[in-house]
Amino acid sequence: MSPEQEPFATANPVVHIVDDDDSHRIATSRLLRAAGHATRAYASAGDFLVTHSSMPDGCLLLDLHMPGPNGLALQEALRQRGWTIPIIFLSGRGDIRSSVKALKTGAHDFLTKPVDAQTLFEAIATALTANALAQEKQNQERDRQARFAQLNAREREVLQLVLRGTLTRDIASQLRVSDRTIKSCRASIMEKFGANSLAELVAKATNTPQ
Repeated sequence: MSPEQEPFATANPVVHIVDDDDSHRIATSRLLRAAGHATRAYASAGDFLVTHSSMPDGCLLLDLHMPGPNGLALQEALRQRGWTIPIIFLSGRGDIRSSVKALKTGAHDFLTKPVDAQTLFEAIATALTANALAQEKQNQERDRQARFAQLNAREREVLQLVLRGTLTRDIASQLRVSDRTIKSCRASIMEKFGANSLAELVAKATNTPQ
């Protein structure tokens, strides 16, 4: 195992460092590990891409100027894959045009080398927080879709009307069924969504805070 890498399996989100400058890459890895971060380092954009078949957890600390595919090219490759891992660009040059382009295309931050440790730590902390929130939102959406998949056609109809605020008697009238049928459907929907109240059902069905 390279001294600049930790075992890939880790409970902590990983700071992925892509930089062709060996000394800077190793020094940054050591600095971040000393601060308690898990790290994994790559000497090129290609190394990062071939290492991962799916989006890794954590954030990406990415050098802008590298031989071969540069940082912006890697950012575009990740965008095409639909990967949303937060990217913090590092550049040793005062390249305003590139920094603006990187930020406009979704970069989390853009720092100029040499960057002081505290600024780097703060940028990484906010990037990891943003990634955790995005992952939570994705997990909630997968859970919502899985629960929707459990509903039958009638329950889907009823749920859509419930989410519009339609009363039970009005739903029954609109669907030309009895109130008892609608109440039974609502109970089944509540069970399938794991909801104990109408407010909780709405929150889970729409992925909104309660």
